[in-house]
Amino acid sequence: MSPSTASSVGGAEPPTATSPDGQSLHNARRAAYASLVGTTIEWYDFFIYGLAAVLIFGPQFFPSSSDLAGTLAAFATFAVGFAARPIGGIIMGHLGDRVGRKKMLVFTLLAMGLATTLIGVLPTYATIGAAAPVLLIVLRLVQGVAVGGEWGGAVLISVEHSPKGRRGFFGSFTQVGLSAGLILSNLVFLILTLATTREQFTQWGWRIPFLFSAVLVIVGFYIRSRVDESPEFAARKRTETTERMPIVTVVRTHWRQVLLSTALFSGLTAMGYIAAVYSVSFGTSRLGLSSTFMLVVVLIAAVIELPAVLWFSAMSDRLGRARVIVGGAVAATVVGLFFLPALATSVTALVVLSVVLGRLVLTPLHGPAAAMAAESFPVEVRYSGASLGYQLGSVVGGALAPLIATLLITSSLGTWAVSLYLVALMVLSGIGAFGLGRIGAGSATDRRGAETAAP
Repeated sequence: MSPSTASSVGGAEPPTATSPDGQSLHNARRAAYASLVGTTIEWYDFFIYGLAAVLIFGPQFFPSSSDLAGTLAAFATFAVGFAARPIGGIIMGHLGDRVGRKKMLVFTLLAMGLATTLIGVLPTYATIGAAAPVLLIVLRLVQGVAVGGEWGGAVLISVEHSPKGRRGFFGSFTQVGLSAGLILSNLVFLILTLATTREQFTQWGWRIPFLFSAVLVIVGFYIRSRVDESPEFAARKRTETTERMPIVTVVRTHWRQVLLSTALFSGLTAMGYIAAVYSVSFGTSRLGLSSTFMLVVVLIAAVIELPAVLWFSAMSDRLGRARVIVGGAVAATVVGLFFLPALATSVTALVVLSVVLGRLVLTPLHGPAAAMAAESFPVEVRYSGASLGYQLGSVVGGALAPLIATLLITSSLGTWAVSLYLVALMVLSGIGAFGLGRIGAGSATDRRGAETAAP
């Protein structure tokens, strides 16, 4: 590794990318807002699939004599999207490290929008038989590939535009996009469930959120097309040759960072999807609560977590990523232990409290994790490395979390089995953040507000 390469790991920022002449706060804000809007649209598309899997896809695409079998099949297609995400991370990461971040962000937005819109016009099993679930799975795979390449590029376009000592805050706009996408998806479904009868929603109402994606994509495309390429990537491309095979370099040279990033995001995504997706399924199918009530609860949680993500991310610029994230992991471990048992009481106050805390307690991890993942890799392989670690963690945690929880709840331990599962994964997240902190990501640069990173 060359000295210039080494200087870009662990939070250090090359002068060419962040000097006053080459970087303005105006450009940083524009990049952050573009990242926020685009990521909101991407996650809206991804989350509406999860809600539809809970509320509608079982009987529509996987008819079965058993409600449990239909639910498991719907959640399995939900997991398929996650399985495709590392593939998207590798492909888009390779291209993003070679040709630039901006082009990949525009491409992933268009691919996600097309797949989501097509789901909105997809015939059901009653119309075309077995072809319906097959086509649904194919489109879900396209969604997974698109979001797999989206996250890394969105994080980097924000982080690499950010002013010195503020990577955590500006990088968190991508993470806020996830919360905003959750809010938008739940809000659209909530409006539809209130505006239509159950029969109308089952027949055609569920398609509207997917078709609405086409409008959002047009807006996102306009905003993203106006953003400049990352100055840090542009500077590196002018002065040095790009890596021929970035993913190979990542696996060979930075495998420790990949493993630790995978650990970090495993618990974070598992707890997040249990609180946002599985809780709706559990509340409606097992507790007999209305889907409207559960959507409102998740919506409240998502709104509360928005400012918390920004606050903890700004704090990580002052105190260091590892300190903030590990502290959050400890708190999330405690909440994870009691999350589902509290939810299972069906007491309104406890249901609201468990879902809100289940999302809120993740904000010290969720916000700063974006900058920590980016800072773990040098510029020339950063897209590939950050994407791979995040997407593998999403497969381990998010992809299987609703499916595993559905199976564990039927065991002799019931809700406590899910609690132990969440605790184990949150401990894994804490270990990942601690390890990345030891390597150097989010180092003394952000704790002291200094100009250069500690070695």
